[in-house]
Amino acid sequence: MSRKNPSPHVSGSTNSSVDLLLAEPVPSLGLPGDLVTVKPGFARNYLIPQGLATVATEENRQAVEKHRARLLELQAAATKQLQGLADKISAHSVTIEANANPEGQLYGSVNQVDISSSLIEAGFEVTPEQVVLSGVLKELGMYTVGVRLHEQVETVMKVWVVPSADETAESEA
Repeated sequence: MSRKNPSPHVSGSTNSSVDLLLAEPVPSLGLPGDLVTVKPGFARNYLIPQGLATVATEENRQAVEKHRARLLELQAAATKQLQGLADKISAHSVTIEANANPEGQLYGSVNQVDISSSLIEAGFEVTPEQVVLSGVLKELGMYTVGVRLHEQVETVMKVWVVPSADETAESEA
């Protein structure tokens, strides 16, 4: 009985290694377009069936290069769009009302979630993970806060922590 192998033939599979061309990024192996040498079983059972790599022929090399160029174009366009958003965020300031004692110490604190919520209300899609704080804000005042939209796109913005309106009205009465 002959067994049919559904995966493509990997040239050089009788050797102890196979040269492949990566089509997608593979952690600890490489980026698209990289020529890598792997064990035949890894190539046959994982990389090729998952569409992560292909046999290193000149035709495949050209196809992967076109794919890599397209990915770089898309990444550049996304980075440019995020840079535009970063410029808008840096020109914007956020005011957060908080309960505080007469010395300006907050009863609670202002954190990434509070700042992110204020930015979302203002029309900026910023997650709490993208807000960079060295610690929570525990006093009234103005702070400069970092926002990391992408590993290559960062900006800073002003955050004002002011006493809540109810508290101000009570102290005046």
